Amino acid sequence: MDPYDYPKHWEADVVLSDGGTVHLRPITPDDADRLVAFHGRLSERTRYFRYFGPYPRMPQRDVERFSTVDHGDRVAFVAMLGDDIVAVGRYDRLAGTDSAEVAFVVADAHQGRGLGSILLEHLAAAARESGLTRFVAEVLAENSQMVRVFRDAGYQIARSFEEGTLHLEFALDPTEQSVAVARAREQAAEARSVRNLLTPRSVALIGASTDHAKIGHAVLTNLLVADFAGPVYPVNPEHRSVRGVRAYSSVLDIPDDVDLAVVAIPAAGVEDVLDACLAKGVKALLVVSTVPDPEAERRLVSQARAHGMRVVGPSALGVVNTDPEVRLNATLAPKLPGRGRTGFFCQSGALGIAILATAAERGLGLSTFVSAGNRADVSGNDLLQYWADDPATDVVLLYLESFGNPRKFARLARRLGRRKPIVAVKTGRHAVNPGLAGTVALDELSLQSLFEQTGVIRVESLGQLFDTALLLAHQPLPAGPRVAVVGNSTAIGLLAADALLAQGLELAREPVDVGAHASPEAFAEAVRSTARCEDVDALVVVFVPPIAMPAADYAKSLREAGTGKPVVTTFLAVEGVPDELAVPGPDGSPSRGSVPSYPSPERAVSALARATRYAQWRSRPRGEFTRPEGIDTERARELVLKTSTDEEVVALLACYGIEVVPFRTVSTVDDAVRACDELGYPVVLKSTSEQLRHRTDFLGLRLDLASAEAVRVAYQDLLEVSGSAEMYVQRMAPKGVSCQLGLQDDPSFGTLVSFGLGGVVSDLLGDRAYRAVPMTDTDAAALVRAPKAAPLLIGYRGGEPADLAALEDLALRLSALAEDLPEVRRLVLEPVLASAAGAFVSSARITVGEPPSQPDTGPRRLRPLATE
Repeated sequence: MDPYDYPKHWEADVVLSDGGTVHLRPITPDDADRLVAFHGRLSERTRYFRYFGPYPRMPQRDVERFSTVDHGDRVAFVAMLGDDIVAVGRYDRLAGTDSAEVAFVVADAHQGRGLGSILLEHLAAAARESGLTRFVAEVLAENSQMVRVFRDAGYQIARSFEEGTLHLEFALDPTEQSVAVARAREQAAEARSVRNLLTPRSVALIGASTDHAKIGHAVLTNLLVADFAGPVYPVNPEHRSVRGVRAYSSVLDIPDDVDLAVVAIPAAGVEDVLDACLAKGVKALLVVSTVPDPEAERRLVSQARAHGMRVVGPSALGVVNTDPEVRLNATLAPKLPGRGRTGFFCQSGALGIAILATAAERGLGLSTFVSAGNRADVSGNDLLQYWADDPATDVVLLYLESFGNPRKFARLARRLGRRKPIVAVKTGRHAVNPGLAGTVALDELSLQSLFEQTGVIRVESLGQLFDTALLLAHQPLPAGPRVAVVGNSTAIGLLAADALLAQGLELAREPVDVGAHASPEAFAEAVRSTARCEDVDALVVVFVPPIAMPAADYAKSLREAGTGKPVVTTFLAVEGVPDELAVPGPDGSPSRGSVPSYPSPERAVSALARATRYAQWRSRPRGEFTRPEGIDTERARELVLKTSTDEEVVALLACYGIEVVPFRTVSTVDDAVRACDELGYPVVLKSTSEQLRHRTDFLGLRLDLASAEAVRVAYQDLLEVSGSAEMYVQRMAPKGVSCQLGLQDDPSFGTLVSFGLGGVVSDLLGDRAYRAVPMTDTDAAALVRAPKAAPLLIGYRGGEPADLAALEDLALRLSALAEDLPEVRRLVLEPVLASAAGAFVSSARITVGEPPSQPDTGPRRLRPLATE
C-alpha cells in the first residue's frame, strides 16, 4: 500500500488535558527527519521505558521501518505541535491473528498532557476499521505512567507478569466505561481550553491604536476601564505607548508570557501576526478583525490549532469575565451588565453590543460572555463544556444561528440541563438564503426534537430570552404548575388568570384582590399568606400604584415578603429588575431573590410557563440508555446491504427482535389459498401496490377473510382493481389502533425515531412525534405519548387501552438499529396495530444507502474545519 495514502478522516485536531491543542495524523516517510529529531529529544529514561533498553540513536533501518507503514496492518500516528513531533503511537498486527501490539512514546516536556490516552483512542478506532479486534501491549512494570494509561482507559484488561514486564491484552470494542472515560476527559479538556480564554493572566492587544475611531482603541479602552487583573500589552510598531501604556513593536518583544492575544488589525495582516503568536506560545487567540476569505479563515484556525491555540472569531465582538479576580472586558462594548450568575454565548458579533446593553438595562448580571462571530473554532458546545463545572454560572443563555455539531450539542445540553437551565433562541428558521443560517441547517422537526429531548428552553426572540432569564436567574424553579394571582386590580388579575390557563398552567384559586387602597403591609401579607398555601407553586403579582402612597413602599414590601416560591410581577409595567425590587449583590447588581418585572401579565406568565415546563422536565427520571434483549448485531451487519426483497427486510428486522406478522407473496389464486392454509385463518389479502394499500378507502385490502372461498373472491376483486396477479397474503393481527413508527435520517443531526397514529387526519395535521437517537427508556415512553391523538391508545371514551410498553420496546429496537446500522437512511413500519395484546407490525419499508457522517462518534476530536 502507498505509505502516503491514508484515510483522510484519521487526521484530527485534538484538545489536551491542559487546554492546548495538537494535530494528529498518520505518519509518512516524509516524517523521517522529524522522527529522528523527536527521538533525540527524549530522555534516557523515556527511551528505556519505550524500547526496554538503551537506545541512544535510531539506526537508519529503524527510521525507515518506523516511518513507512501500510495504514492497515501497520499504523502509526504522530502528534504534531507546529513542525515538531511531540508523541508517536503505533500498532503492528501479529501475524495470522486479529490482534496487534500497541505502543506509544511521548516527549518528556509533554508528558502528563493526556497524549497517551488520545493516541490509544485513535489507534483503537483505526484498528477496528482495519478488522482488528484486540490490542496487546508489553510494558515495563516500573513504567507506572504508561500502565495508568491502559488501566484508566475503561477497557476490560487481562494482565500477566513475567520478569519485570507486564503483558496487557484487551478487546477493542468500546465499552460503556471506555466511552464514559473518553467523554469525561473531553469535557475536562475542552472546559480547560475555554478557561484559558476567559481567565488569562495576561493580554496582548495586537493593533492597539491611538485613533479613537479604530477598534484597536475601543478594545484597549475597555480592557483598561474594566481594570483587568493582569498586565495588558498594546502591540503597535508605530508608537511607544498607547493610552499611557507602553507599546511593543511585536508580540515577540513582550518580555513576559502572553495567555490571550486579541487581534484587531486589517484582515491582510492577520496571518503574519499569527506566526508571531505561535512563536510566542500564546494560549488563545481572539480575532475581532474580519477575515472575508473563507480559505484564509480556515488556514488561520488550522495553523492556530496545530500550534496549540484555540481561536474565537473572526468577526468576534469579544469575551467578558466579570469575576472580580479577573475583570476581563476584551470586547467592543462600552457598557457591560453587572456581575451575575448567567453565562451568555452569542454567535452574532453585530448583536453582541445590543445584547450586553439590554442585559444591563434589565438588571441581568452575567458571569461570562462570549461572542464568537464566525465561530470558526470555539463554539457554543465548548462553552457548554466550560459552564458545566463553572461554579460562578447557574443559568446558560444561547443565541444560535447555526449548529456545528448538533449531535454533540444534544449530548452536552442533556447533561448540563439537569443541573443548570439552558435558554436558547435559534435564528435562521425562515432564512431566504439558507447559507445565511450557518454551518448546519436543521429542519424544524429535528430542531424541535433536539430541544424537547434535551430540556433546552426554546424561545422565539431575544425579548423572550431575557424575560425567561430574569426569572431563572433571580427566582427558584416552580415545584409544579399551580399558580396564584395576587394584586390590587381585578381587571389586571383576570388578564393574568386568562394568560395562565392559555399557557397550560393551573389557576390554584381565584385571584386575590387586596383593593386599590390597601397598605404596603396588607399587600405584602396577602402575598405571604397566599404563598404559604400548599396548593400554590408560584405567584403572579400585579400592581397598579395607588395615588396616595409611594410605589417604592409597595416594592419594598413585595421584595421582603420572602415567599420561598417563584414570584413574577407587573410592577408599574417596568421591564427588568427595578432598583426597588432588587436584592443587591456584592457589586450592587440585582442578585438572587430579586423580583423580575414585566410590562404585561402575558409576558410575566409566559416566562413562568417556560420555567415550569423546564422544572417538570428536570424532575422526570433521567432514563437509561438500554438495549433490548435479543439483538444480533453481527448478523444484521451482514444483511443490511441485502434488503432488495421483502424476505430480506423481514430477516434484517428479526435481528432486532422486530417481528413482522407472517405473510406470503402469491401469484395465483391457488397459491393464495395454500398460503392461507399454512398461515391459518383469518387472513388479509393485500395488493403489492403501496399506493393502493395505503388508500383511505382500503381499496387495496381485503380484511378478515375466514375461508378459502372468501379468499378466492377477494383475490379476483383485487386482481380487477390492481391489474397485478402478485399479492400478499398475511395472517390477521389482533384488531387495534393503527400506528406508524420509523427512522428518519438527518444528514447533519443524525437519525430521528418518529411515531404517530395512522390515518389521513394525522398525516394532514402532521401529528407526529420525534426523538433523537440514541434514546433512553424515558425518551421512548414520552415518544409514544406525545402525539395529540395519543389518548386513543390509553382508552379514550371507553376504548380498550393498548400495550404502550410494547410500543416503547419497538421504539427502542428501532433506536438500536439506527445506532448500529447507519446505512439505514429511512425505515417505516406501517401499519403497526397496537392493542392490549401487543404491537403487531404488518408492513415495513426500508431505504439503504451510504452511511452519513456521525460527528459525535469515534475518538475525541475538534470539529473539522469547513472546506469549500
